[in-house]
Amino acid sequence: MFMGMRQTGEFELLSRIATNDGHGENCSYFDGWKAYDSDPFHPKHNPKGVIQMGLAENQLCFDLIEDWLKRNPEASICTREGISQFRDIGNFQDYHGLSSFRRAIARFMEKARGGRARFDPDRVVMSGGATGAQETMAFCLANPGEAFLIPTPYYPGFDRDFRWRTGVELLPFDCYSSNKFKITQSALESAYQEAVKNNVRVKGVLVANPSNPLGTTMDRETLRSLVSFVNDKNIHLVVDEIFSGTVFDSPDFVSVAEIVEDEPGRFNRDLIHVVYSLSKDLGLPGFRVGVIYSFNDAVVRCARRMSSFGLVSTQTQHLLAAMLGDEEFTSKYLAESRRRLSERRRTFEAGLREVGVRSLDSNAGLFCWMDLRHLLEAKTVEEELKLWRIIVHEVKLNISPGASFHCSESGWFRVCFANMDKETMDTALGRIRAFMARAERHRATNEKKKKWAAAAALRLSLPRNGRRYDDILISPHLAMSPHSPLVRAAT
Repeated sequence: MFMGMRQTGEFELLSRIATNDGHGENCSYFDGWKAYDSDPFHPKHNPKGVIQMGLAENQLCFDLIEDWLKRNPEASICTREGISQFRDIGNFQDYHGLSSFRRAIARFMEKARGGRARFDPDRVVMSGGATGAQETMAFCLANPGEAFLIPTPYYPGFDRDFRWRTGVELLPFDCYSSNKFKITQSALESAYQEAVKNNVRVKGVLVANPSNPLGTTMDRETLRSLVSFVNDKNIHLVVDEIFSGTVFDSPDFVSVAEIVEDEPGRFNRDLIHVVYSLSKDLGLPGFRVGVIYSFNDAVVRCARRMSSFGLVSTQTQHLLAAMLGDEEFTSKYLAESRRRLSERRRTFEAGLREVGVRSLDSNAGLFCWMDLRHLLEAKTVEEELKLWRIIVHEVKLNISPGASFHCSESGWFRVCFANMDKETMDTALGRIRAFMARAERHRATNEKKKKWAAAAALRLSLPRNGRRYDDILISPHLAMSPHSPLVRAAT
């Protein structure tokens, strides 16, 4: 009976959320992860496996954290030195969080931003990672069907975090490589007016600073124009700053909190909100520590109530309060992390340049935005994905195609470089080197074939009256059209 009812649609066993594709797992971004999971690289046990370059993790400074833990065993309630606090910490349930934890987080946020912004511990709201923080912001600021503008390219997880369970929409507006993908006022205004024309209520703008996937930071003028825009429209600005401590080169990072503080009274502070976590700056995504920081009292109250659904364990809070409260450690950690990220970035980009591959100039993040547009036969998403499949399944590198980041220009790829040791990175660069050599051979072969095909066509179109036509056929001035070296490999 029930089977028949389900088949006719009269009875639905599961909810729309459970059965829809709002999570976004079925896309090329996650498909690359699946390819890695099914055939993971290991230098000894599986040296021909897929190398994971699609995961933005910071594994370059685990040794610094491990060393601190060895020197401070009392920070954990699961050690002989810290067991005396086990009962109090294990029983603590206040969703405000440990006051020592909120103070330490606020101080670390200031330090990660060069001390140029101030954060009130009483405005720090816990969340289960940045994913939970983004969703909570959406729940607090918008109703189902209402929308946030977002510049492209952007992190694919935003489609899941901000939209899936909340019903809030994201309206992308395009940015372009011609100005290094910077947000322009005209693009922002045009996207807003288009939404109004389509009777979509815009509740805010969502941006990431530093950008994921670009690895670039917003300059002060761009941030000020964003704050002015939302102020004029009376809508919200949510700024994801989870990579703020990874800025390893000039210009310095500018937080939206600085803009608000620089000109007190000019902007409506109730419209400004920051999302943060310890996943990138401290390299601890497994701790699931997300932070909502809002200048709006009502949002702080609401987000704190909602945090009951995704609290950070008190054991984790207790440990991090001690670690982040160690001023000497955090100062040295941030400085050394930036140094190592800068060195890794330079080494990786130098390896790419050796084989003629460029990437966007950047100064932050755990990845580079690699430009392979010259390898596409046509500047289309289909050609980009064709190239991506070759790189994942034949070259055995999981990189992320620009299309998965909603990039309007085909041929860009995000490549992560901080989630592996140097030996694995060298192996990855070796594979890229071999792939590009193969691509060059295909290009040369295809150009030769095209040259003789064009020559043959010209021969057929001309009168057969002697050697002067042969001279024409071998002329170096014939115009040839280079094609992708990857046509054969892709079919």
